[in-house]
Amino acid sequence: MIISFCNEKGGTGKTSTTALVAWELAKRGKKILAVDCDPQGNLTNLMVKTANQQGSLVTIDPSLFSLLINREELQKGIINVTTNLDLIPCGADMNMFSRWLDKQSNLNEEQKVSYLKERLKTVDAHYDFIFLDVSPTMSLTNDNVFVACEWLVIMLQTQQRALLGAHSFLNYLQSNLIDEFGTNVDVLGILPVLTKARSNVDMEVLQTATSEFGPENMFDSKVTAMERVKRYDLTGITDQRSSVWDKTTHEAYDKVATEFLKRLEVKMNG
Repeated sequence: MIISFCNEKGGTGKTSTTALVAWELAKRGKKILAVDCDPQGNLTNLMVKTANQQGSLVTIDPSLFSLLINREELQKGIINVTTNLDLIPCGADMNMFSRWLDKQSNLNEEQKVSYLKERLKTVDAHYDFIFLDVSPTMSLTNDNVFVACEWLVIMLQTQQRALLGAHSFLNYLQSNLIDEFGTNVDVLGILPVLTKARSNVDMEVLQTATSEFGPENMFDSKVTAMERVKRYDLTGITDQRSSVWDKTTHEAYDKVATEFLKRLEVKMNG
C-alpha cells in the first residue's frame, strides 16, 4: 500500500511525520519502505543519520533518479535503516526528473504521470506500506507521486494560508489527476500540525478546517512542534527508553500511527 503525507505548502512537518510514522509502524512489525522523492533530500539525510548512529555505514548510490531514468530495478537502491524499515534515497538530481519525463516522446501523458507507479510495482509486494515523501510544489514529479499513491494524508498547519493551500491542493488533485487520468487515490484524512499547542489562532483555524472538511475527515491526533524532532534532523532518530524527550516524542507519533491504521481499516472495510 502506497501513501504520502503531503501539502503544497512547506514547513508542515511532512518529512518528519513520514519518518516517525514509518518508524512507529516498523516497531510494530510492519515492513516499511520510505522513498524520498524530494530533491532536497531531507528524508534521505534523516534516515541515513538514523542508520549511521545505529552502527551502519550507508552509501547513497544509486539515487532514485538514477534508477528511474536508467530503468533499473528499484531494489538496487534500497538501504536498510533499521529492523523492518528501508529507504530509497534521493538527491538534487531528482530536480531533473520532470524535464527527463517531458523528453520521453515514446510516452503519452498518462504514461508520464504513471511512470513512478509502474516502477514501484517491482517492490510493492515486499512491503506492508510504502511512504513517498515529496516537495511542497506542484510538478510532474509530484504528479507521479500522487498517481502512485492509494492514500494521501493532508498535512494541515494551523495557519490561514495552509488552510487555503489544502483547499487548493485538493482541487488540483481532483481536476488534474482524478478527473483527467482517472487516478485511483483517496484522502485518508487531514492531520493538523499545531504551531503552538494552545494558541488561539491555531484553535480557530482548526475549528474552521473541521467545519469546512467535516469532523470525520480530521485526524483526532495532532502533530505539535517539538524540539526533539528538530534534534533528529541533526542526530538521526533516537528511541532511548531512558530519555523522557524521546519517550514523549515517540508516544505522540505512535498515536498518529495508531489512528492511521484505524482509519485505513475503516476505509478498507467500507
